[in-house]
Amino acid sequence: MATAGKVIKCKAAVAWEPNKPLVIEDIEVAPPQANEVRIKIVATGVCHTDLYHLFEGMHKDGFPAVLGHEGAGIVESVGPGVTEFQPGDKVIPLFISQCRECRFCKSPKSNQCEKGWTADRYDVMALADSRFTCKGKKVLQFMGTSTFSQYTVVNQMAVAKIDPSAPLDKVCLLGCGICTGYGAAVNTAKVEPGSTCAVFGLGAVGLAAVMGCKAAGAKKIFAVDINPEKFEKAKVFGATDFVNPKDYDKPISQVLAEMTNGGVDYSLECVGNVGVMRSALESCVKGWGVSVLVGWTDLHDFAARPIQLIAGRTWKGSLFGGFKSKDGVPGMVKAYLDKKVKLDEFITHKMTLDQVNDAIELMKHGKCIRTVLSVSPQ
Repeated sequence: MATAGKVIKCKAAVAWEPNKPLVIEDIEVAPPQANEVRIKIVATGVCHTDLYHLFEGMHKDGFPAVLGHEGAGIVESVGPGVTEFQPGDKVIPLFISQCRECRFCKSPKSNQCEKGWTADRYDVMALADSRFTCKGKKVLQFMGTSTFSQYTVVNQMAVAKIDPSAPLDKVCLLGCGICTGYGAAVNTAKVEPGSTCAVFGLGAVGLAAVMGCKAAGAKKIFAVDINPEKFEKAKVFGATDFVNPKDYDKPISQVLAEMTNGGVDYSLECVGNVGVMRSALESCVKGWGVSVLVGWTDLHDFAARPIQLIAGRTWKGSLFGGFKSKDGVPGMVKAYLDKKVKLDEFITHKMTLDQVNDAIELMKHGKCIRTVLSVSPQ
């Protein structure tokens, strides 16, 4: 491509400081260095983790940054040493690397990787280095991806090559939310056929968890949310029962225990709220109940009585649904193309990059499941 080896000037939504609207700016994106890929982002979802960084985490060293981590695009150029990708490939940038060489990548027990921003900068949610500049200032690359930019540069160990027939404005959702929820049920909880599940929080991640429970053969899936408008949507993904904690004057764990003869086999917390995490654990049956933390948060301690675990419950966490990123994402794209996984049904709004603040407001007020932003023309 004519732009290969040159700095690209393009549009991006820059978060200059926490708790402020994003600003559409002209930024410079440097060419890819060794082992890096420069990607033209075609579409991106807006995920709650973007809002978390902007409004909740608000780490002073995490700004200015280009947010966005749920995107899909086309390779524009590659740096030295890149053999796996070439210009024109359809790809999804990944917020978890898969270097294939570290002890975590070599272990089937985990999808963690020692490389990339997750290694030691969980709080800032970005590496110190970046290929972005704006108005003479370095701009951080959020979660190693920054999909609220028309172009981004990503290390090849954090890029998944996908089927060339995949619609980028749909499969972008597999860059975070849908894999996160679906995999939490299938890979982390390991939901079994005929089991009973409860999913707390019916945003995109929670609905994907419902879909995962159904795919795994759960016979009863309780969808738990304080917004009754979410229940019809949950039915589409396989929920069988709906529980609104506001309808009861006793703890939701007690309500579920009474409905299930002592508690569910599996519960998934898809909110990122430590109080809900405790409720989800306490909603599990003793002896073998498994509760999985899926919602992203790192602000408060969580707590429970030791007897909950002594009695045989398991409390575990899931990052990106337990999928090894480069291996898992192309498989999920194929599952979508084979109509085994839903994506279209998550998308409630379509906007352009310059409407990103409207999309953030919709999510803040629970008015959308997923908004997909068109970032660059294909």
